[in-house]
Amino acid sequence: MAASKKAVLGPLVGAVDQGTSSTRFLVFNSKTAELLSHHQVEIKQEFPREGWVEQDPKEILHSVYECIEKTCEKLGQLNIDISNIKAIGVSNQRETTVVWDKITGEPLYNAVVWLDLRTQSTVESLSKRIPGNNNFVKSKTGLPLSTYFSAVKLRWLLDNVRKVQKAVEEKRALFGTIDSWLIWSLTGGVNGGVHCTDVTNASRTMLFNIHSLEWDKQLCEFFGIPMEILPNVRSSSEIYGLMKAGALEGVPISGCLGDQSAALVGQMCFQIGQAKNTYGTGCFLLCNTGHKCVFSDHGLLTTVAYKLGRDKPVYYALEGSVAIAGAVIRWLRDNLGIIKTSEEIEKLAKEVGTSYGCYFVPAFSGLYAPYWEPSARGIICGLTQFTNKCHIAFAALEAVCFQTREILDAMNRDCGIPLSHLQVDGGMTSNKILMQLQADILYIPVVKPSMPETTALGAAMAAGAAEGVGVWSLEPEDLSAVTMERFEPQINAEGIP
Repeated sequence: MAASKKAVLGPLVGAVDQGTSSTRFLVFNSKTAELLSHHQVEIKQEFPREGWVEQDPKEILHSVYECIEKTCEKLGQLNIDISNIKAIGVSNQRETTVVWDKITGEPLYNAVVWLDLRTQSTVESLSKRIPGNNNFVKSKTGLPLSTYFSAVKLRWLLDNVRKVQKAVEEKRALFGTIDSWLIWSLTGGVNGGVHCTDVTNASRTMLFNIHSLEWDKQLCEFFGIPMEILPNVRSSSEIYGLMKAGALEGVPISGCLGDQSAALVGQMCFQIGQAKNTYGTGCFLLCNTGHKCVFSDHGLLTTVAYKLGRDKPVYYALEGSVAIAGAVIRWLRDNLGIIKTSEEIEKLAKEVGTSYGCYFVPAFSGLYAPYWEPSARGIICGLTQFTNKCHIAFAALEAVCFQTREILDAMNRDCGIPLSHLQVDGGMTSNKILMQLQADILYIPVVKPSMPETTALGAAMAAGAAEGVGVWSLEPEDLSAVTMERFEPQINAEGIP
């Protein structure tokens, strides 16, 4: 039987990619960046009231264990030895807020998802307390005061959930974004779990000073958040702790990046001015601005892009965030029932090739960049008796492209150097009609890597490159060349402003 054994592939690196709609575990060859195997589980979203979006933190954790076990089984079937997995990286939906009990290990409430709007009144009352001539929240965090970020979600939990208040009073509460909840649980939980986060996730809480790279006392006082419940902030690439259970027990967790930063790394956007757009539940366009914070005059966020090692410099990015992209397809599937699977949207759109004057603004969670208007709501207009579900499907895809166009225009105005092409990734990029529409609406080529799992790849790169692991080189000459698919604009852009 020995002859059937595969050649040793060299060191492998795993990545947990915990997104809003699904969890994945993927395993890469650290020398070639080739994806060897993966497993995916869809995550339930709960909508207890209008505008509220919650998830069960335990379901998220169980999905991670399930994806790890199933992927390891698949590797076994491929005769790949899982003892070659030398490190694990974590990438996660950002801003989603979890508070749990460090003594029992139980969540004290459902995770409040980044899309959630229940904090609108919290935001309104807080914004009245910010002096007009000194927006210290924006200058310290790079973020506008919005329902999007963790601090206001945490404030709501402290104001409205007795179990959370009591745990804070009794010094039992821990707060974190999903990365912190997972790393704490995977490294032992109540038995010595590591309570940490990385700079990219910390920079989305609204409690973190992106200049000093520390939790900010003034911000914590402003939001009324006790600092002792916050995780320790680390770089995006270092050993945080070891897996304490499951098939990969003993393997170090050594990479951690918010999903959009992970995609920036996975797309190899290491040079100033390089940008990528990820099409997931929402749409997120990030542009690397190097070692300096660039503040936007056009409604974009300033955020930490990555810090790939304890002694490595920090990189910043400008970010345009769109709340609803892939989520509109899920809505057409689950709420309207006009498609049974997300893939069908392409077929419907192809049938008509136009929205026939139908426009769709999917502002289900208000509008994010560049408007920051939480009270906006979705609209479908331009309907006639001729309109059918195919036109609505096409309008939904156009909506994603138009939102990206607005962000790209803002990015070009802030940076002063228009992007010559757009690098893209994420689940929706498998839709060829969407990609061609995007190129046509932007009037620049859209470039997609043949391996679209760049978020997981970025987390794997950070984990494999960490000090003490050292199986992944981030030197430009060692990074594998990526094969790309290009979509050229087919509309004549003459006469267009």
